[in-house]
Amino acid sequence: MPAMVGLRFDLRVPPFARTTHAAQYAACLDMCEWADAAGFDVVAISEHHGVEDGYMSSPVTLAAAIAARTRRLAISVAAVLVPLHDPIRLAEQLATAALVADGRLSFVAGMGYRHEEFEMAGVERAARGRLFDEYVGVLRQAWTGEPFTWRGRGVRVTPAPASPPPVLVGGSTPKAARRAARLRCGFFPAVGDPELARIYNEACAAEGFDGGFVVLPGGPGFVHVTRDPASDWKRIAPHALYDARTYDEWQTPGQRSAVHVAATTEEEVRRSGVYRVVTPEECVEIAEQHGRVLLHPLMGGIEPELGWASLRLFADEVLPRIR
Repeated sequence: MPAMVGLRFDLRVPPFARTTHAAQYAACLDMCEWADAAGFDVVAISEHHGVEDGYMSSPVTLAAAIAARTRRLAISVAAVLVPLHDPIRLAEQLATAALVADGRLSFVAGMGYRHEEFEMAGVERAARGRLFDEYVGVLRQAWTGEPFTWRGRGVRVTPAPASPPPVLVGGSTPKAARRAARLRCGFFPAVGDPELARIYNEACAAEGFDGGFVVLPGGPGFVHVTRDPASDWKRIAPHALYDARTYDEWQTPGQRSAVHVAATTEEEVRRSGVYRVVTPEECVEIAEQHGRVLLHPLMGGIEPELGWASLRLFADEVLPRIR
């Protein structure tokens, strides 16, 4: 079976990076258009708020822009932090992006965990579970296009998307797995734990939900392809360490992620295996081992020209061998 090939973007620009947000957003759109023509499968984009480095805060807007520049590439917003949003406005935004994408948009519904984001949104963090369940239901009802009442408000979301975006529930705990089944959603855990898949499938059976499916992550979170890994790692290492350290600082008790690295040095990041700078031959091995390759060409504010070099070498020397 051919390996799945994906792009990932969060468009962070740390203070030491030699690029700008405008340059990164332009490069992201150009890379998505190029990847669409090259035969990539999916692009994943994500959401956080109030981060000094400008971590992407409006992924649904970007999803619509990517959809307008592509024709076949699947677009996954992974994740939308549902409790931080007004669900009616979110339903309208996702409906618009879904119409532009014409059936290619999906999203992972995340609960959120950073205290700063809940404070910024004016949402009580302790209520996030209740709000999450309520808002997922509101989104689905809104996409029928029919009038309904929510919290005393008369609501109708138009135009309704011809293909409402599939909703997958994120999370990394047994409770998240059972929530996904109870809400009759797919499940996209943040960590590739087969036990979570077992719990989810068991819960789906108990709920009588036969449309369930689970997507377990696997493989490195960052892959850069080069003929000179040692030289390119020297350029990439500060970005990888920044990416790993800031993500580690955000983690809360019970939070698990396949891309979480508790590292304090560039060497520790390199040894983790989450950030891989590899030759084309080594990249083929990653694809064969995991059945997928996820490229993150602008990770941590990497300059676009370095990301482009990796993408083009991947397309020339890896893609033909894994398809």
